[in-house]
Amino acid sequence: MKLAARLQEIEPFYVMECAKRADEIARSAVCDPARGGRHMIYLNIGEPDFGASAAVREAAARFTAAGRVPYTQATGLIALRQRLSDWYRNTQNLPIDPSRIVITAGASAALQLACLALFEAGDEVLMPDPSYPCNRHFVAAVDATPRLLPSSAEQRFQLSLDQLQAHWTAHSRAVLLASPSNPTGTSIAPDELARIHAFVRERGGVTLVDEIYQAISYDDRYRRSALALGDDVISINSFSKYFGMTGWRLGWLVLPPSMMSAVEKLAQNLYICPSTIAQQAALACFEPESLAEYERRRHELRQRRDMVVPALQAMGLPVPVVPDGAFYVWADASASGTGLSSWDLCMDLMQQAQVALTPGRDFGPAFGERFLRLSFSSSTEDLRDALARIRVRLDQLRH
Repeated sequence: MKLAARLQEIEPFYVMECAKRADEIARSAVCDPARGGRHMIYLNIGEPDFGASAAVREAAARFTAAGRVPYTQATGLIALRQRLSDWYRNTQNLPIDPSRIVITAGASAALQLACLALFEAGDEVLMPDPSYPCNRHFVAAVDATPRLLPSSAEQRFQLSLDQLQAHWTAHSRAVLLASPSNPTGTSIAPDELARIHAFVRERGGVTLVDEIYQAISYDDRYRRSALALGDDVISINSFSKYFGMTGWRLGWLVLPPSMMSAVEKLAQNLYICPSTIAQQAALACFEPESLAEYERRRHELRQRRDMVVPALQAMGLPVPVVPDGAFYVWADASASGTGLSSWDLCMDLMQQAQVALTPGRDFGPAFGERFLRLSFSSSTEDLRDALARIRVRLDQLRH
């Protein structure tokens, strides 16, 4: 059967491939307690261990108990869009009209809608290397061209205005950023982001910012949403990370008013509407007890970061830029003294230490063989155990 040529531009999602390998090892004798094995510790997937709040789970149960689960509007529940508008006003002092908000089937659907509405063959979308792989694959899936620009530690692994000016061409249509970033946990300095957006706007381009981790920020310098730059910024967001609703598959877009009808038409045709159950449950995310719980979790994640980063530095896995948000550490495996690439080191740690990490291959070619990503979204107990195992295995590999 002949497949579409665009699939040649879509690479495997190595994060998930590694997860499958970790699961295979977890089911093997190596992890069998009856044979003296130990459990696999998963620090490879960006999934908070907290889960949805009690209020969210209870809201879902109450709604489904009523029996009827109807469609909603393709753009989502009006009440949920209003709650998000209120949240932006209360946390960011931003007057985001709910009519600019589209509830989506996860942030992935949000980015898919934005790409379908904006890009076509011949367009280029500039983004940093390293960056989340699915973002560039959504661009490629609509026959546009993602251009990865290597972004160093000196730039906080983020694009700079100088880079953009040097690489913007007649084919450039947009810049796609993430702040904080997956895999680095680093954010763009607000003044640099403002300069980038002004440059893109002057050239008739579009600024898209993945803000999935924006609410999980540990530094007040970076807590401002890109939406403060004007209503021509497109923000992609999600209920998965800060709100802990990973498997509920619910996200949202904040769009310029001129894009709303086009995106609504696409959503109607692609998936009718987001999950009604997830939307009804998400209304409870904005109850005072839920918001207090999310802030408690954010502080706990910061404590985990402050434990993990020094431990990695001490064992010879330097972290060039301390993450200011999200729950990832981008560590330099090439400095470990083992002589292994990040891929080989992650495979070895998975097999020999039963610790699953993510090699950098997914996130772009510039640093893919040097760096690895560790997610500190797992419990503190598991993190301590994993760090001890990694330290022992690194010493064995060196000697």
